[in-house]
Amino acid sequence: MNQKLLLGTSNPGKINEFKQILQNIPYRLTTLEEESCNIEVIETGKTFLENATLKATQYANATKLPCLSDDSGIEIDALNGRPGIYSARYGGPELSDDERVQLILEEMKNIPYENRKARFKASIVVAWPDGKILEKEATMEGIINFSPIGKNGFGYDPIFLLPEFDKTSAEIDPDKKNKISHRAKAIRKIIPLLIN
Repeated sequence: MNQKLLLGTSNPGKINEFKQILQNIPYRLTTLEEESCNIEVIETGKTFLENATLKATQYANATKLPCLSDDSGIEIDALNGRPGIYSARYGGPELSDDERVQLILEEMKNIPYENRKARFKASIVVAWPDGKILEKEATMEGIINFSPIGKNGFGYDPIFLLPEFDKTSAEIDPDKKNKISHRAKAIRKIIPLLIN
């Protein structure tokens, strides 16, 4: 099938993850860069789902292609759900991933292990230029580790401890992560709908 499916993100980590999880669907995956789509979508939503919908619909309308977008982030119970929808720009847009990790660790330095529960949450939306929309959400539960460990993944992966593996998300092999991650679970829920 030659129908293109646009991956509505410019994050290289997410593009790789999407391509790996979606490799067997009957669409040709393409990126914003490949489609010369450089519109900036302002994420004004109050939830992950609202932001994912904004991105998917605006990119679909701009390119006339179906577009899969996600919005995802980390919710930390001890921080009242922060950073939440601000995960990618927490502490200000000038901070790097490593600096954001350090900011979270600093904010949580006096929080004991049993109160460090957190989850990664992902909302996946596929939008078509004609207005059709599919949406799914999923989470991955874990604990905020006391220090960053591991080189795989991106963002908060190095401090997101998965107790069942006794490893951070950044220590887990990417193939295994793509079976258990919040994004992978949400995408897998949407694949049967895409195929139909």
